[in-house]
Parts: sequence; structure tokens; C-alpha cells
Amino acid sequence: MNAKFAIPVCAAITLFLSSTAIASVGHGKDDIGQPGAAAEVTRTVEVKMGDISFEPKNIDVKPGETVRFVLRNEGSLLHEFNIGKAAAHAAHQKEMAAMVQNGTLSPTGQAHAMNDMGHSMGGMKMVGMEHNDPNSVLIEPGTTKELVWTFSKTTGLEFACNVPGHYQSGMVGQFEVK
Repeated sequence: MNAKFAIPVCAAITLFLSSTAIASVGHGKDDIGQPGAAAEVTRTVEVKMGDISFEPKNIDVKPGETVRFVLRNEGSLLHEFNIGKAAAHAAHQKEMAAMVQNGTLSPTGQAHAMNDMGHSMGGMKMVGMEHNDPNSVLIEPGTTKELVWTFSKTTGLEFACNVPGHYQSGMVGQFEVK
């Protein structure tokens, strides 16, 4: 291998392996439910996001229920709606912090320069540098997005914003599975 390419390739492989490990921690969907089909939606829940707040703070769901979440970001910062357990949110917060640090995300949205690059380094696609988990949606200021989810019978589920500092500031709510 040519010496001038050895370091970038090694760095890319290291980043690939570390980001893959981070992405897999706590992201198991089977224990929290699965993406739902629009045809199976039984009700729609509107969630408003302010800067560091969700409204409502608690949402009742039934096992097997498919819910459409209409997510409206009325704040001035980027927010996330992520369904998971506390441990999964803690793991995802590390991913989100890395995305902010490397410029993939900014306080108000996804950095388009990184998107245009295709998240590649030395010709390798950078796994874990995209925000594409099916249980999670990024909502930029002033926009509305949807997430359709079918819940399992698991308890201890939260919806949270894992943008750095938001969860710790109280941007987390509870699902009550009844």
C-alpha cells in the first residue's frame, strides 16, 4: 500500500468500525415495536416541540396499536423525536454528539455540505454518519414531519430529543403502554 494512502484508509476503517459499534448499541427495534404501515394507523397524535419541550409530555398507547405522530417543531432549534428506552437514548446521544462535532448536524439542522459529500471518506461510505433509524425523525425549525409506529407490549418507553443537551434539559416524555 502506498504510504500516503495508508493513514487516511486506516482512519476511515477505524471511524467506520467505531461508528458501526455506536450505531448498533441499544437500537434494537423488536423490543420497542416496529415501523408501522399508514394503512394500519388507528389514530394520530400531534406532538408540538418548543425549544426544550414536548407537548404532550405523556402519551398512552396500546400493544399492537399503530400510531401516526405528526411532529411540529415550533422552536428555533433542530429537534428529534426518538422512540426508545433510556439506555438506547443514552447510546444515541453519543452518536448525535459525534454528528454535531463532525459537522453532520448543526444546532438548526442537517449540514448540507456533509450531505452533498455523501458521507464518504477515501471512497468509503461512512456508516453511522446519517440519521436514518426508523424509530427516529429529525425536525428542523418551523417544519412538520410524521412517524408511523406500531407498538409492542414493552413498558419503559420514552420519546426524546437526543440533540446534545436537550434530553438532559428535560426534552423527554413517557409512553404509557396499557
